[in-house]
Amino acid sequence: MKKIKTAFLLVAILLFSINTANAQEITKYDYLEVIVFQKMDNSGKVKRIEVNNQKSLDGKTITIKAIENLDSTSELLNYMNENNWEFVDRKAMIEGNNPIWLSYLFRKQK
Repeated sequence: MKKIKTAFLLVAILLFSINTANAQEITKYDYLEVIVFQKMDNSGKVKRIEVNNQKSLDGKTITIKAIENLDSTSELLNYMNENNWEFVDRKAMIEGNNPIWLSYLFRKQK
């Protein structure tokens, strides 16, 4: 009876240690920043979308040209979602009479 309890305890410890090892694995992401320039009035029309060459685009199906050809922020978000890029954050900057620019940050699991 003592051997059965000991064996059961060892199996339980083994299973528990396997689960904790998997839970501590760190997920790695590629991050991509997209800059959107908009008009200052309340229409929110996009003047242009700009993407700098970034390492996170290497070997991916999306291209800078395809992103910069989009006409609105909703098209941008839909395009990135279709290509499995997750929206993370948005930051805005207003500079006097210059257009407002928005920085959209996306991430994709490696």
